[in-house]
Amino acid sequence: MTAQLIDGNALSKQLRTEVAQRASALKAQGVTPGLAVVLVGDNPASQVYVRNKVKACEDSGLHSVLEKYAADMSEADLLARVDALNNDPSIHGILVQLPLPAHIDAQKVIEAISPLKDVDGFHIASAGALMTGMPGFWPCTPYGCMKMLESIGYDLKGKHAVVIGRSNIVGKPMALMLLQKNATVTICHSGTQNLKAQTLQADVIVAAVGKRNVLTADMVKPGAVVLDVGMNRNDEGKLCGDVDFEGVRQVASHITPVPGGVGPMTITMLLVNTLEAAERAAAGA
Repeated sequence: MTAQLIDGNALSKQLRTEVAQRASALKAQGVTPGLAVVLVGDNPASQVYVRNKVKACEDSGLHSVLEKYAADMSEADLLARVDALNNDPSIHGILVQLPLPAHIDAQKVIEAISPLKDVDGFHIASAGALMTGMPGFWPCTPYGCMKMLESIGYDLKGKHAVVIGRSNIVGKPMALMLLQKNATVTICHSGTQNLKAQTLQADVIVAAVGKRNVLTADMVKPGAVVLDVGMNRNDEGKLCGDVDFEGVRQVASHITPVPGGVGPMTITMLLVNTLEAAERAAAGA
């Protein structure tokens, strides 16, 4: 068996077409969905991410504002900018690019963003909404993973899903989203004993730890679906994920590649969240 690829680029393209259509409908009502991206400092990776996010907005008919600040910007000044964006009716989503310089408390900044504009889904109110099954914004990476499962028509009801990683950005929200779809969920992490024993029972595996080859072919049940959220470099300097792709694709039924898998979906779901924020604002206006 050679696994079918779940193509994140193709699915992203399809979803972005839908975003553009919905954005066009909103514009006809006099509302242009707007995303503000705030970058503090000159982290090279962050600059690339931010550039991609801004371009994706423009390509999909969304209004984007990029605010760049020096690394020595004070926490108070950043909080003041977030407050101003909260009160700007032309901005429906606010994204403060992480990581922030060490002297700024990232959690304090995230909590300063209005939950109505928290399109990253990192605010404690968004996390609480996900936990309790209430409407809110889902974090973009696990949300993208759910869309990928949906795209292959995968019914999670009664399936055993194993999530490797327990971060607030991917692992924990991923587990909750899978649970909402009636999967039985196991979260594994650095303290897990015998990871292989857990993954061999899984119908779905989500690897999200940022460590190469954390999942190898002998750890995967034949026919399992494998989603690789990791972003690493191999010995040749090429992008790779957390999964031994060449080995695991011989065992799994479906697998996401790196690059071209979960990555493009993360930015796409940011657009979806921003659009939904604009639609909610328009409906409540």
